Amino acid sequence: MQIYLDYGATTPTRPEAIALMQEVMAHQWGNPSSLHQWGGRAATVVERARFQVAELLHAASADSIVFTAGGTEADNLAVMGVAQRYSTPQHVIISSVEHPAIAQPVERLHQQGWQVTQLPVNAQGRVNPADLRAALRTNTVLVSVIFGQSEVGTLQPIEALGNIARDHGAVFHTDAVQAAGRLPIDVQQLPVDLLSISSHKIYGPQGAGALYVRPGVELKPLLQGGGQEFKLRSGTQAVPTIAGFGLAAQMAATELAAESERLQQLRDRLFQVLCGIDGLEPTGDRVNRLPHHVSLVLRDADGIKLSGKTLVRQLNLAGIAASAGSACHSGKLTPSPILTAMGYDDRIAKGGIRLTLGKHTTLADIDWTGMVFRQIWDRIEKPLLQGELV
Repeated sequence: MQIYLDYGATTPTRPEAIALMQEVMAHQWGNPSSLHQWGGRAATVVERARFQVAELLHAASADSIVFTAGGTEADNLAVMGVAQRYSTPQHVIISSVEHPAIAQPVERLHQQGWQVTQLPVNAQGRVNPADLRAALRTNTVLVSVIFGQSEVGTLQPIEALGNIARDHGAVFHTDAVQAAGRLPIDVQQLPVDLLSISSHKIYGPQGAGALYVRPGVELKPLLQGGGQEFKLRSGTQAVPTIAGFGLAAQMAATELAAESERLQQLRDRLFQVLCGIDGLEPTGDRVNRLPHHVSLVLRDADGIKLSGKTLVRQLNLAGIAASAGSACHSGKLTPSPILTAMGYDDRIAKGGIRLTLGKHTTLADIDWTGMVFRQIWDRIEKPLLQGELV
């Protein structure tokens, strides 16, 4: 039995999106910037997708959607696009549980003389809005806090944080890569100026993403060239990929309410099954949580002998795909910086595991996973008690 529980890393591309991409590659392959009919057909494809992504976010204007090559580029454009407006270093605030696509460009700014504040989180990985209010300075120009944390599933109080930043006059950005298409997002109601999403997290193709830019927010481009995407992202658009992204966004919007509720029920069932195993402890906020996300830590294991990676490998041998914390960190046996920020010591912070559910996940998958998980745990627990390496 093969069970994929790593939808937080990537999702399978919808057959409908694949079919549309093939159609576009065969018949709408022109350069969207060209003035002739071939270019016009391609431009129509891009603009249709722009409207579809805008509708997923309830954006008032499709022109507020800037296509990128993925969520990482969208995050980088948000951070560096704001920073490059200033001739001298200013102050930026992020949370201590950001994705590397935010944390690393902010670290680059720090190396260039910018002042950086990382907001602490509680044991569930959640930011206290009062900490943001206290951290603001006269030269704070950007605040970026992740919408839904990819490793532990915690949702942040985005509305409260955004209102605080807005009252101060700072640009507010959120990385909504894990939340978009799984939770309703209305950028007309939320006090966000910039918001990043990714195609391959919502059953679209890999290699596409978007940054929502609230009208009136000024950014400087990362790339210089032909001035595509409202002069914010030069380079000929990947028309077929954008088309698949747009269709996936449209279908996600249609299915969102029912699918979010279904995933939440499966998520809670998996938590119930796994939390009955001694030595496993749930991580993240159980109430303010992504609907598809289950995360745990190996509380009683010696991180040198048993890590999240070990457990993921054992699950893979049993035909179940999971992730050791964030997929971007799963290749390194180092303490998770997210778990460390939440107060876990280095030994335990090596034992994080994440299981993320999706449209093909069934109740039978959940129960089978629970059974296999318990068998694996029973098999490796005895050697650990005997002091053997696993």
